Order: sequence, then C-alpha cells, then structure tokens
Amino acid sequence: MSAPLDLDQLQSFCAIADCGSFTEAARRVNKTQSAVSMQIKRLEERLGHPLLTRDGRGVHLTNHGETLYARARRMLRLNAEIMDLFSDGDLSGSIRFGVPDDYAVKLLPVILSSFQRTHPRIVVDVRCQPSEELLEGMKSGKYDLIVFSQGTSHEYGELFRTERMFWVASHGGQALSQDPLPIAGGINCCWKENAVEALNRIGRDYRIAYTSSNAIAISSAVLTDLAVSFLPESAIQPGMRVISEDKSLPRLRDAQIALMRASHAYGGIYDALANHIVDSMGNLEGEDRLVQRAEAAE
Repeated sequence: MSAPLDLDQLQSFCAIADCGSFTEAARRVNKTQSAVSMQIKRLEERLGHPLLTRDGRGVHLTNHGETLYARARRMLRLNAEIMDLFSDGDLSGSIRFGVPDDYAVKLLPVILSSFQRTHPRIVVDVRCQPSEELLEGMKSGKYDLIVFSQGTSHEYGELFRTERMFWVASHGGQALSQDPLPIAGGINCCWKENAVEALNRIGRDYRIAYTSSNAIAISSAVLTDLAVSFLPESAIQPGMRVISEDKSLPRLRDAQIALMRASHAYGGIYDALANHIVDSMGNLEGEDRLVQRAEAAE
C-alpha cells in the first residue's frame, strides 16, 4: 500500500496555485521559499509528474497540477473537518471577508449581525469591492473568504445560489421610454456585459449613461430616473420598478453567486462564517413575491 500524501506539501502546493508565486505562498504557509520549493519537488517526485511551470508572468499549473488541485483542496477540507470534530475549544479569531456591495446594502448587515450574535468571539473584517477586485485581492492574499458574482470567465468557486436577473427602472420615470435606452452599470461588470450582449442580440439601441463601481450609486441613478439597470432579485431596492418581459427588453442570464476560500480557510472559524453565509443567502425567501408585486403594480 502506498503511503499517504503529505498534507503539508499539498497545503503549499495549493497556496502557490492560488497566488501564482513561491514567495507569496511561502509567506502564507509560514515557511522559507527554499522550504516550499523543496516540498513541491518532493511532491512532484512522489507523483511522477511536473505540477507547476514558471514563466515571466508567474507560476502556473500544468495539466497534472490542475488534476491535483481540486482533489488537494478536498483533502485539506476533510482534514479540517476531522480536526474540528475532536476540538473542544471555543471558536475565536479574525476573518478577512470580502463581498460585492450589491449585497452589502440589504443582505450583509442582517447576515453578519446574526453571525456576531451566535459567534461573539469571531471578528469579521469586511471590505466591499466589485467581484473582479475581490478575486484579485484573494490572489494577492488580502482575504480569507470572499463572496463574488461568477461571470463567463470565472467558472470557479463554490457556487451556492442562482438568482434571476431583472431589468429595473424608476416608478413613474421616463428612462425606459427613451431611445437610445440609457443604462447604468458597473465597471468591469459581468452583469453589464450580459445586458449589453442581450440588447445587441435583439437590436435594441442603448447608451451607457452611468458607470460606477459603487452599487449604491447605480441604484441612485435608477431611482432618480437617470437610467435603467439590471439587478439580481436579492439586490432590488424599494422604489424600483421591475420591468416585465413584454417591455421590449431581453431576458438576462441568471446571476450566480459563489464563495471562494484561501487555501488555509477550512474548518474552525472559516467554516462557521462560510456555512452561515451559504445558509442565510441560500435560503432567502420572499424575493419572488417582491418581484411579483412590483410587476403587478406596473
């Protein structure tokens, strides 16, 4: 029988894959760069295949590295779960958490306040940024956990909720009847890319009337009738008019909401927060009724 793989080596391997750098990975796992390099060398010798390649832009996974990565993550997660089963200590510590501000206005205060009541010894440091910036921040080691919106080029993370996307406008406003259609959206936003693609597909003329990385600013542009926009059901604000599909606007792709962890963020305090977020957002109710009421009011 073959001896089991070294979890410490797998931890270092995943850290390198996440950040694309031996130097940064060594910092994350509290080892010297030479020690991490030796770990990877031994892991590659053990498996009989190269796992990483280096070029001028950083370190990348080989095909065999890609095959190992997801399985290594599962082993690290299972190890953390086993350790938690035999741990008697209270959960305490700090977590660096990132979330798009699309969800910060309505959902985040409720979710985090209930988490702090049940886990008073866990400190959550929150930063709200667009999904693209959160993904870059995760790569550079700024976060332990992030929630982000998956786009066509980001089919990774732990997908835990799919929501319908809606066109929204101001009640009683005129933006919807304008030609070209004024739209408001984020910077480097996969939702805006989807909306523009859908409008082009049906030949609807439009102009980008308002662009911001701030979700509140986008909502304000809608509520003050500067433009129409597009939001997932859980981000729809009071006072917004949901546009039904008979208004010459195309159906949008559903929004996919995912959670991503740093390679060390399994078990303990990290699972406590991750599970709370997934349970809270995954079991949201009432938004369909909100949409139905808004459509009925048109």
